[in-house]
Amino acid sequence: MPVYVTEAQVGELLTPAVAFAAVEASFGRLARGAVGNPPRVRTELPGGVLAVMPCVDRELGYAGSKTYAWLPSGTAFLVVLFSLETAELVAVIEADTLGQRRTAAASAVAARRLARTGARTLGVFGTGRQAAAHVTALREALPSIEQVQLAGRGAGRDERRAAAGCDIVVTATTSREPVLHGEWLSDGSFVCAVGANDPASRELDDAVLARAGLVCTDSREQAQLESGDLIGRVDWETVDELQDIVAGGRPGRRGDGEIVVFKSNGLAAWDLAAAVRVVELV
Repeated sequence: MPVYVTEAQVGELLTPAVAFAAVEASFGRLARGAVGNPPRVRTELPGGVLAVMPCVDRELGYAGSKTYAWLPSGTAFLVVLFSLETAELVAVIEADTLGQRRTAAASAVAARRLARTGARTLGVFGTGRQAAAHVTALREALPSIEQVQLAGRGAGRDERRAAAGCDIVVTATTSREPVLHGEWLSDGSFVCAVGANDPASRELDDAVLARAGLVCTDSREQAQLESGDLIGRVDWETVDELQDIVAGGRPGRRGDGEIVVFKSNGLAAWDLAAAVRVVELV
C-alpha cells in the first residue's frame, strides 16, 4: 500500500542536514542528465492558482510531482511518488514543510560553493517561514556565520542597508518591487534571491545585477518563464545553472571581491529527492 506522510512526520525526519544531502545529490543527477524536470505549470483557480511541478529521476528510480493550490486564505502542498520500475503509487507526502526545507537546502548548497570562504554575516530580507528555514539551513551549512541581520516589511532604510551589507544576503519575500538595492551590497557578497518567481515581481534592483560578476539560477528554462528579477535584464547566455557549478563543469566564484547572485525558482527535482529520502526514513 502507498505510504501517507504527514507534515509532522516530514518536520521530524527532514532535518536541515538530511535535506541538504538529498538536494545536493539531486544537483549531481541533474548535471548528468538523469533527471527530467520541465518547468512549473500554473492554471488559474477562482481567486488563485493551481501549480503542478513534474519530475522523473531515472537514477533515483522515481517519478512524481509536487502540486499546490494557492488562495489568499492559504496554500496546500502535496508530493506524489511513483515507482519507475512498476509504475505503482509509492507515497503521498504533505509538502509545506518539505518545500521550505528543500528551498533552504538548495540555497545552502549554493552558498557552500559561491559565498566567500569564512563568510561571517548573514542578512535576510523577509521574516516568514521561508526566511526562518534559510537562517537555520545556512547557519548549519556554514558554521563560520556568526551574525544574522533581519529586515522585515517594516524595516527602516538603515536596517535594510545593514542586512544588505552582509557577506551572504537572502531575499525571501513576497514583494512585487525590489527590496534589495545594489548600492547597498558589500564587495564579495553572495546574494540568494528566492522570492519573486513571477514575471511581474522583483526583489532585486538593476544595480544588483549590474554589480554581479556571476549570475546563476537553478533552471534557465524555468527562469526565462517566471523570474521577474532576470527577464529582460540579463543575457541568458551568460547565466549559469547551479547544477553545473556543483558538478564542477563551471567555475563559480572567481575572486573574493566578486559579487555573486543565485536566483532560485525551485525545482521539482529537489521535492522528489527530499520526498524519497523522507519515505526511506519513515
